[in-house]
Amino acid sequence: MTENGLGHREKVLNMNTMNPNVKRVEYAVRGPIVQRAVQIEKELKEGVKKPFSEVIKANIGDAHAMGQKPITFFRQVVALCAYPDLLEDNKFPDDAKNRARRILQSCGGGSLGAYSASTGIEVIRQDVARYIEKRDGGIPSNPDNIYLSTGASDAIVTMLKLLTSGEGKTRSGVMISIPQYPLYSAALAELAAVQISYYLDEDKCWGLDVSELRRAVEAAREHCKPRALCIINPGNPTGQVQSRQCIEDVIRFAAEERLFLMADEVYQDNVYAEGCQFHSFKKVLFEMGPEYSNTVELASFHSTSKCYMGECGFRGGYMEVINMDPQVKLQLTKLVSVRLCPPIPGQVLLDLVVGTHLTWTPRERTANLEILAEKAKLTEQIFNTVSGIRCNPVQGAMYTFPRLTLPEKAIAAAKEKGQAPDMFYCMKLLEETGICLVPGSGFGQRDGTHHFRMTILPATEKLKIVLENIRAFHKRFTEEFS
Repeated sequence: MTENGLGHREKVLNMNTMNPNVKRVEYAVRGPIVQRAVQIEKELKEGVKKPFSEVIKANIGDAHAMGQKPITFFRQVVALCAYPDLLEDNKFPDDAKNRARRILQSCGGGSLGAYSASTGIEVIRQDVARYIEKRDGGIPSNPDNIYLSTGASDAIVTMLKLLTSGEGKTRSGVMISIPQYPLYSAALAELAAVQISYYLDEDKCWGLDVSELRRAVEAAREHCKPRALCIINPGNPTGQVQSRQCIEDVIRFAAEERLFLMADEVYQDNVYAEGCQFHSFKKVLFEMGPEYSNTVELASFHSTSKCYMGECGFRGGYMEVINMDPQVKLQLTKLVSVRLCPPIPGQVLLDLVVGTHLTWTPRERTANLEILAEKAKLTEQIFNTVSGIRCNPVQGAMYTFPRLTLPEKAIAAAKEKGQAPDMFYCMKLLEETGICLVPGSGFGQRDGTHHFRMTILPATEKLKIVLENIRAFHKRFTEEFS
């Protein structure tokens, strides 16, 4: 006991007094395996001997961390905006300087260091609206319906906050796909909302069947009030691209069941498979006619972090809302105002991504997407040569989600350790090869099945090494536990 008698006092904030919803939050993409990977990296630096020389983090869609180069024009404009004295430097092209001047004129005091409007810089919101109109074949987009955000994640969580209400059986239920991106389950846990799981069909290339949506929503009505349906297209972690017919079916279902639609479309440029095409939910909604376009409530999301840009660290994104109640829209604006504004450099980068009048060559964009398409095919082909691994075509996005057949002894060994079988597999893979993947159990999967998610982002030669090392490991693992 100290002199003032406070030495052994219990902490005001402890595991018993903290928000219990936070304890329910899980985020596998940066979970225990990644924490162990960071420890191993430190051990390697300290000279600890391992059967490998580096940790390869194939757990997360971080393109630049995997060696992808930034788009030259984007970085030129960001540099000019961040340090306007460079506008006098003749090393920078005139089109980059003109773009930077236009953006700086829209910033308070001509500086990226000034706050913007809470919904984002007005000229950038106008540019986003023009981009959406062009993408969707001329369907109008109103800048007043555009909210710039700190990546797409921030906008998604903001919408979930608006949708969450009630207690007991009146609590809001939100439909999310299984497998899912853990942002959704984590946000719903934090908000004390009810997760309504609907399963994608692995045997049909992770397809979505409306009969499964009906099953899920009818079962959920016993214990909550279904309010929203979340769709990720192209899919994460599953890499599927939805057909136009599927999107129409989903919109009809949302209209019938009076559900708010949330369309996560951050991988909209990442489509690789022949016969697949990205269709925005908004475009399909409006082409279905006023019966749907005047009534179905929709929020769609995009980001600077994925596609061909991979600019994750800038945290740029936007949300477009359609058919939102005007009074609720005022509340949405109030809610985003609490955070003052999204990061200005992220807004700048978003403006460059959506720019409809750029003079820079699309060569880098095309090259990045062609390389990703090659790696998607390579990943599928190599995994499907491995007995005990089954990989669906990677139609889009930047991940594969292969199914593992694991020996019963391995499943028993995992149970003894208190781990999910695919967590046990991925942890052993990390310790033996330095390859960091995320177990499928972190994304959700049908009972009795096991998977992992791996990004296809490593450079092609490194990806080949990763795939060969996983193939060799799987053979050793299977023999060890047979």
